[in-house]
Amino acid sequence: MKLVTSRRPVHRALAGMGALVASSGAALAAAPKIDSGDTAWMLTSSALVLMMTIPGLALFYGGMVRRKNVLATLAQSFGATCVITVLWMVIGYSIAFTNNSDAGLQQFIGGFGYLFLRPMGLNATNALAPTIPESVYMFFQMTFAIITPALIAGALADRMKFSAFLWFMGLWLIFDYCPIAHWVWGNGWLGGMGALDYAGGSVVHLNAGTAALVTCLMLGKRKGYGVDNMAPHNLVLSVIGASLLWVGWFGFNAGSAATSNVNAGMAAAATQIATAAASLSWMGAEWIIAKKPSVLGMISGAVAGLVAITPASGFVDPTGALIIGLAAGVVCYTSAVWVKKMIGYDDSLDAWGVHGVGGALGAMMTGMFASNAINPSGKGWLIDGNFHQMYVQFVDVAAVFAYCAVVTFIILKAIDMVIGLRVAPEVEIEGLDINLHGETVHG
Repeated sequence: MKLVTSRRPVHRALAGMGALVASSGAALAAAPKIDSGDTAWMLTSSALVLMMTIPGLALFYGGMVRRKNVLATLAQSFGATCVITVLWMVIGYSIAFTNNSDAGLQQFIGGFGYLFLRPMGLNATNALAPTIPESVYMFFQMTFAIITPALIAGALADRMKFSAFLWFMGLWLIFDYCPIAHWVWGNGWLGGMGALDYAGGSVVHLNAGTAALVTCLMLGKRKGYGVDNMAPHNLVLSVIGASLLWVGWFGFNAGSAATSNVNAGMAAAATQIATAAASLSWMGAEWIIAKKPSVLGMISGAVAGLVAITPASGFVDPTGALIIGLAAGVVCYTSAVWVKKMIGYDDSLDAWGVHGVGGALGAMMTGMFASNAINPSGKGWLIDGNFHQMYVQFVDVAAVFAYCAVVTFIILKAIDMVIGLRVAPEVEIEGLDINLHGETVHG
């Protein structure tokens, strides 16, 4: 009896160990594993999104400015890419996409545990994208962080100091983009409310467009605005840039699935449909009003469609994408051409009219056309009858606009007080290329 009694605890321990091993095996079997197909797709998507900034955005903007400012405009896209890459590695990714140890702060900002990406190992994953290495997810999000502030350059073209521009890019990334990205995508308060933003209608485009509007208002109009000829110097460059943006946008939208699944396929299809529809509707509106369909209008309409479908691409079906695209072309044309002329502000390359207005429109229409068949949360309105989603989308748009406007104003005011924002009048008249960079475009 003593022998049996003494063995009973041993049997219990062995049984417990067996159960532990069995449960651990089940957990390991259930845990997502790094998938080579998903990883390959996300690496490709990251490269496509990076191509959107350099050379896509650089050429798109560079072709629309005057010849004397082409290199300065290209330098802004290139310089922003370099500054933001380093800052994203040092602090940006950490505060945007990692959890804050303080539950209250977690709603508004991420933590500081990933400074310099030090804890990131080869096999590390992020819960937001568990089937790809965290290094790939970080890189993909880095390309989003790069293009968002770079878009603002469209409103400040021809008149901002390069030094001020670089400071602005860095500060705006840390104090504006990273918090808003966390709110929506990093387990923050807007995402918790149920805001739908598949690839950046509010985080990227409304955010950048709002900053663009504030920047151009604070800088003031270009010398000779409304008097001098400020037509694009080389629309061939702009068409090439817009074409690269169009192709790169498939990485932007379809890549936001973070996996090579059916959602990525539908996002790609929706992106193509909306882009073509918006280009046609902008072209049609311009044809009716200005009597000629301009090449600049065609490519601007395409970009407007890309912007508007961005928040909706993973949530809507092809019909929703078509309607969003048609609406974006007309609404953004009206904003970029007629509203700007009526109010009189100098948004050089229509960053607010296309990205700000298009981003807000797309965010609201996402709430209207999100479909249960595409969106697992089932929060559509016209299709699925959820009017509450429209309220959530409105809160998303209003919060991003208000926060961005205030933060952008503060950052620009601080930079202006320290080093100044705008180049000297004589520099602006002669051109930024020769004065800021010591080079010119010949031929």
